[in-house]
Amino acid sequence: MTKTQLTALRQGRVVRVLAAAVVGALAGLVIFELTRIGGRGLYVTAGAVAGVAGILVIQIYNRSARLTEVKVSVPQLSELTFVVNNESRNVAWQLFVETVTRVSTQPLDDDEGLTREALTSLYGLFATTRDTLKSSRPSVPAPGGRTVEHLAITMLNQELRPFLSKWHPRLREFEQAQPDAPESDWPANAACRTELREVQRRVHGYAMGFAKLAGVREPEAMASAGI
Repeated sequence: MTKTQLTALRQGRVVRVLAAAVVGALAGLVIFELTRIGGRGLYVTAGAVAGVAGILVIQIYNRSARLTEVKVSVPQLSELTFVVNNESRNVAWQLFVETVTRVSTQPLDDDEGLTREALTSLYGLFATTRDTLKSSRPSVPAPGGRTVEHLAITMLNQELRPFLSKWHPRLREFEQAQPDAPESDWPANAACRTELREVQRRVHGYAMGFAKLAGVREPEAMASAGI
């Protein structure tokens, strides 16, 4: 978990604790006042409190479940309309963080790093994205709008899967045939890295799409810093 995530988690806990304290104090005050009321007044007051509580619960639910339309432009998809709520925004945030903190979007010059590390990172992004989608509830589709799952699965099937299916077997074949040879001796190393940079560019576009769905401010600055 990154430093930013830890900070947000701590702040969220503090807010929840304070909110719980306020709600607890108000509940205690209401209970105290109810114990001082008898007869018809007790029923009237209890009914009023129950009605207010019901309205608050409905408002909170509607706020969290409310669908919002967001237009996103990503590689190979042009501009599409997506529909998100609080839960799908959280999924989009998780996918944004996973995407921009990996080699999948971070620059890898010809004289830096290892191609094997880059492929392993892309495999990790593929697995993490799939696990994130599997562990979350499916978004409710709306007429004319796509969901965050649509964007994520498109990234997996149109970007990561084709690249990994092409280059992973070739690199593994070289590694098995020449286990002691440096990676720079692999004849296809330059071609693989050239294609890797194109995949990075397009995956970066998906990352910015996740950021827009999540409501992230200044996502480019966060991506360049690796969060």
